Amino acid sequence: MDIRKIGVIGAGQMGNGIAHVAALSGIDVVLHDLSEDRIRSGLATINGNMSRQLSKNLITEEERHNALAKIVAGPKLEDFGDCDMVIEAATENEQVKIKIFQAVVPMLRADAILASNTSSISITRLASTTDRPERFIGIHFMNPVPVMQLVELIRGIATEDDTFESSRAFVARLGKTIAVAEDFPAFIVNRILLPMINEAIYTLYEGVGSVEAIDTGMRLGANHPMGPLQLADFIGLDTCLSVMQVLYEGLADSKYRPCPLLVKYVEAGWLGRKTQRGFYDYRGERPVPTR
Repeated sequence: MDIRKIGVIGAGQMGNGIAHVAALSGIDVVLHDLSEDRIRSGLATINGNMSRQLSKNLITEEERHNALAKIVAGPKLEDFGDCDMVIEAATENEQVKIKIFQAVVPMLRADAILASNTSSISITRLASTTDRPERFIGIHFMNPVPVMQLVELIRGIATEDDTFESSRAFVARLGKTIAVAEDFPAFIVNRILLPMINEAIYTLYEGVGSVEAIDTGMRLGANHPMGPLQLADFIGLDTCLSVMQVLYEGLADSKYRPCPLLVKYVEAGWLGRKTQRGFYDYRGERPVPTR
């Protein structure tokens, strides 16, 4: 199938990023969220991010104008009726995702592909809750979507070859590089990345180093572009915890046990940049470590 029109469920950071790159590639996009205010906010973010690309001469004014015209608000799930593919980009919570799939499948064409942007949850298990496991696939974009070049493509046990090849062609059209991952907890990138972040939090929890020492150590000692605690704040500590829980429960190995300090921060509602506090406090002129 030639993917010419997609629906995106979730207008947050990941969803609006997916809509952004798809529209710039000439694909029509229907953007949906729980409220019209959230959709408007997502559209405003896309506009701002494209303006930033324009100011850096990464795109032209004509490309920006044409891309913005490709994206329309879809306040109702019925708006996905003529989409070739619908990508779910909601919060990393399995029950939330299942509820979304059960609500959207009656609105889709029989041949439409249903995809999840999950960063850790079993594609096979998610697919089994829908009416089209053979037309279901994992398409995991990296954050921020317009900047990051990699997309993980994950087929469930029932995913048909045609679904996989259509999805591969769609991702290639976006100009992204594909890494094919097997359907195991957290796939490739997060299977490696999140335990590293969790270990950095343990290093803080056990008093081996301060927030600043840990992040400086990994930036300058391992040449990472940002420290693991700064990166955790960027990802969202709730998402980090969700992925670690999926790894811990899915692989039954104690090395994936979420650090108690990560749990404590999430319980406090200190989720990182999106709540203005995490391992750093972002409410002032510059981020200040909270420990």
